[in-house]
Amino acid sequence: MHLNPYGEDAVNLAADLANRRPASAEELADRCRAAGLALEHPVTPQDLDRTQAVLEAWEKVVDATDERERAELVNRMLAAAAAYPRLTEHAGDGWHLHYRDDRQPLGSVLFSLISVGTALHLVGRGMHRLRRCAVTECIMIFADTSRTGRQRYCSQRCANRDAVRRHRATRAVSPAVSRSVRPR
Repeated sequence: MHLNPYGEDAVNLAADLANRRPASAEELADRCRAAGLALEHPVTPQDLDRTQAVLEAWEKVVDATDERERAELVNRMLAAAAAYPRLTEHAGDGWHLHYRDDRQPLGSVLFSLISVGTALHLVGRGMHRLRRCAVTECIMIFADTSRTGRQRYCSQRCANRDAVRRHRATRAVSPAVSRSVRPR
């Protein structure tokens, strides 16, 4: 049952912004619009600064080593960001819930959106379903929205690169092993 848009889309936007930090208020506005956010006010450098702070807090959630630590960090974000839920309707898109006060600047909107979206994603899909890519040299963050909940890589490219690396490592060991056990 789809209750609101704060889950998957919000956490994917957070990952996108964290993986490739916006360099300007204009870029932040463009990327938020591309993600489907309706911007109510002009985006300012203060919104960019607030977004950077939100992303730093959010990356601590991503990098948390256990569920309790992750939950505590999300709860801190929720306490700092969210207001009581409210019904709202704007731009003719129908009635829906917002977890923030009306007419907030984009930085505050993103704080609420990312906090609530992350909480809904983790409780709805599993506390382990937000992480960095399993390829050691890749630091990309992703939200695991797979059916099985076993996604390990940020992209098919990284999955393929790791499979090739494992295959080559096995082949490098195999000839030495087969030479040592060959009958003479």
